[in-house]
Amino acid sequence: MSQHVPIHSWSGSYYINSEKRWVSGTLSLTRTTLRFTSEQNQESLASLRLSRIMEIKMESSSFIFSTLTVLEQENIKHWFGSLKPCRAAVYHVLEHFWRERLLSPTEPHGAEAPLSKGQELIGLISGAQRRLEDTGKVLHHQGEQFDNMAQGLDKIESDLNVADKLLSELECPTWWPFGKLPWKSHQEAKSEAAAKSSYNKAADKGQKVITIIPAIISRGGSTGDMKPGSLTVLVSSLEFRDSSGQLLHHYEKEEVDDIRVHNPYEISVRQRFIGRPDICIQVLSAKMMEALSILEMQYKKKIEFTHDYAAFQVTPATTPGSPEGAGNIWRAGHGQDTDVPVEVPAGELTQLQLQVLPPTVTEAEAQELKQMLQQLKSLALEAETELERQDEALDELSSSTDHATMNINRHTRRMRKLM
Repeated sequence: MSQHVPIHSWSGSYYINSEKRWVSGTLSLTRTTLRFTSEQNQESLASLRLSRIMEIKMESSSFIFSTLTVLEQENIKHWFGSLKPCRAAVYHVLEHFWRERLLSPTEPHGAEAPLSKGQELIGLISGAQRRLEDTGKVLHHQGEQFDNMAQGLDKIESDLNVADKLLSELECPTWWPFGKLPWKSHQEAKSEAAAKSSYNKAADKGQKVITIIPAIISRGGSTGDMKPGSLTVLVSSLEFRDSSGQLLHHYEKEEVDDIRVHNPYEISVRQRFIGRPDICIQVLSAKMMEALSILEMQYKKKIEFTHDYAAFQVTPATTPGSPEGAGNIWRAGHGQDTDVPVEVPAGELTQLQLQVLPPTVTEAEAQELKQMLQQLKSLALEAETELERQDEALDELSSSTDHATMNINRHTRRMRKLM
């Protein structure tokens, strides 16, 4: 992923301390830096690495004008004012990405700590393992839904057998001279209780949480009211909550009409209406990739990737907390000097020269990579087994549904003859 593509940008002004004046321009947040570019000549006036930021505060300039200050290492303070749409929205977004980057367990120690190819490989495989684990959770919940559907079809088949017996009695009522049947009220009460019980079980199944990520949430698609909160992805719904845990909005799976992915950290969820405004929630999160892999599986026909998303796909995507340069392991040696002279072909290296070259991957890293690959293989085999089981369950559900449909149609024709 390109480190220079902005995740979000705001128009505003920057105070140049050496010249004692404010300059209009654009404040941009990228995966690793916070940059301010002047409006007049597109010159970069400030470029701050997120790892060097010590504090982000909302202050006042000259006790009158509202500003946003960023304190860098070595007590260097940067002032930003006239931020649009508002200072609070910009503060919430910057504070979220800065905090998540500091709390990331994969953040290297030191300001510019270089990573070996072994560490980069470990980071890539770790990300793939997390995606596969999320996929396994979705497959597990999907298998539970198939099992519930099979149990429901078995219940329908049992009720159809009872209906067949009752219809047979109605077709030949030689022993009952009265009009109303005594078992009718009892059967209706029993079927109503069974339907209510099955609905409650389905509701409980749909409330299982798959993942929860911290996020900045805005209702109505406006960037002016962005506030901290969380996104909860459940088996059959989406929930948006504020920082205190209060529910802001709840989407059932069938209520979601489209999910637009603006970049790997920003999405918008929309429910469309005719004759009244749509319900749109905009979500910005440093850990969006953890939820996006699940959303792609659950809402694959409703997800739309915008043109802005393509700019982040120059190299494989990583989260803001991922190690620097972990996006592409093959570019690690590009533009760097090596111990092999250019004029010596690779096939003519002597054994002594090969011994002098530093190892690309250490023994400990190779051992860790081996264990992680074994875990990936185990997860992949489990996913394959679950998929095969679900394919068989789908075949059984299809045949059971056809059989139940035929019985219902046959019973309907018999009931019409009795009317």
